[in-house]
Amino acid sequence: MSFVVGGALGGFIGLFNSSIAPHQTAVQMTTRETLIDMRKTIVSNAKQFATIGFMFAGVECCIESYRAKSDWKNSVYAGGVTGAMIGYRAGAKPAVFSAAGFAAFSYA
Repeated sequence: MSFVVGGALGGFIGLFNSSIAPHQTAVQMTTRETLIDMRKTIVSNAKQFATIGFMFAGVECCIESYRAKSDWKNSVYAGGVTGAMIGYRAGAKPAVFSAAGFAAFSYA
């Protein structure tokens, strides 16, 4: 479910982003080029948000199984782990900040 909802949200955000900021602005784009650019942006954002939703749901399920409890802490822990996994590509410090951000967002 998180995968599908994340993909839909990412598609909507991609549509919004592509409508206000096209990638190629040096030369006037044709309608076809604009639609192709919009499609690429929508698909890219949809994949990214779907992946984040999939990771969060999977991590939360694993944490809930491990803890054998179903409470609000599972979401916070899953947010922290998911944020750390996403931020780790940029290094240790960004992973810590990303983990804190995702955990705080999951708590709210």
